Amino acid sequence: ASDQRRWAVLHPACGGRQQSPIAIAARQAIPISIPAMELIGYQNPLPGPLTVTNNGHSVALTIPKYSSEEEKKGFRLPYIFGGPLDNEYEIEGLHFHWGDKNNRGSEHTLNDMRLPLEMHIIHRNKKYRSLAEALQHPDGLCVLAFFYQVVEFDAKLLAPIAKNLSSVENFNTSMQLPHTFSLTSILSGLDSERFYTYKGSLTTPPCAEAVTWVVFSDYLPISVFQMDNFRGLLSNLNLPLVDNFRQLQPLFGRRVFVRITSKNPKFKKTKLHYSKWDWVGHKKAENDVVEFDE
Repeated sequence: ASDQRRWAVLHPACGGRQQSPIAIAARQAIPISIPAMELIGYQNPLPGPLTVTNNGHSVALTIPKYSSEEEKKGFRLPYIFGGPLDNEYEIEGLHFHWGDKNNRGSEHTLNDMRLPLEMHIIHRNKKYRSLAEALQHPDGLCVLAFFYQVVEFDAKLLAPIAKNLSSVENFNTSMQLPHTFSLTSILSGLDSERFYTYKGSLTTPPCAEAVTWVVFSDYLPISVFQMDNFRGLLSNLNLPLVDNFRQLQPLFGRRVFVRITSKNPKFKKTKLHYSKWDWVGHKKAENDVVEFDE
């Protein structure tokens, strides 16, 4: 944590007012009627070879880009739209945050609960040519965040990644996965209808405030054995790579929205005195009481 406090010295954005992660509380989220997230191409096998890398602070999956020839033939990387987004966002990669024990690890908390693992799938707004360019803009990225809960049975969803982690035990090691897989296969069974969304940042330096976060409230399963695979990795200091989550950041008046779904339509009617996507509160709205039935 002391390390994290020093981030803002080198990366001023880390001391900004729209930082992530945050504590998400269902009771304080503002119900809003928006479309579901459309996950396009998630069912197709990702282009290979996929590379898993231990970068010393996380384990990341790198997805190769299609060549211009392949694009001419109609190959497309998975992309997303819908929800709070007003453009298409193309996948850039994914990575994980986890804890030393099962009572911590996730970056976001949901109703004061910390889960043992959180996966982030990063997407770049297609109107920007590169990740570096996207980081310069408030609408540059959309990160989908997924919580994992430890289960007794052998959860197979993350197997393609988890079973290969011993090959990247050391800092700065990579391996190419022998097989590719689809994103749908690692999200199987997830209820993607309900999610929270807010404006935030990357959770590691440079902490760019370029992220629309979409945090799904449904949990995905992971086995004890697979969690041990994550905890067996080593950091750049040759210490166990665990507890690689950032401390919670203040909201500073930001609003957190929750999507109204067919399962929770009976919200008490909320009078919204602000435009639909007013992501940051204003003084006059401070006394608005937003409540809904669980």
